[in-house]
Amino acid sequence: MTTVDYRALAATVAALTEGETDSVALMATVACEVHHADDRFDWTGFYRVVAPELLKIGPYQGGHGCLTIPFSRGVCGAAARTREVQLVPDVDAFPGHIACASSTRSELVLPVFDRAGEVIAVFDIDSDRPDAFTAEDASALAGILAAVFGRS
Repeated sequence: MTTVDYRALAATVAALTEGETDSVALMATVACEVHHADDRFDWTGFYRVVAPELLKIGPYQGGHGCLTIPFSRGVCGAAARTREVQLVPDVDAFPGHIACASSTRSELVLPVFDRAGEVIAVFDIDSDRPDAFTAEDASALAGILAAVFGRS
């Protein structure tokens, strides 16, 4: 399993996003940098909160994804609904998993908060490898998201 140099990744993301306030531009940059940081990451992107209890795709890197996901369904919906990181070693064992890509074996989804503490999106990383993600991945990525989107 490849390990990400999260300190270097955080520094790169901070340098690229400094002074930017547009959330879509920030999401595009984070998705790109994280996606290319590790070959475990097959699909890397955001589902934005666009209406009450509804997520919509984008920006992302990788193959197509589901266009919309209600908070009531799937790993992304669970992260948005519970406001908690979802670390799923085997997506087939996750009740209600939505198979946007049949190759996905494991998934890591983090809620993204704005400065006021509201969930504005979820950050979704899929892997075609089982049990691809660790608590270290989740913690480091949560730190990067907090630094970029304003909740420390």
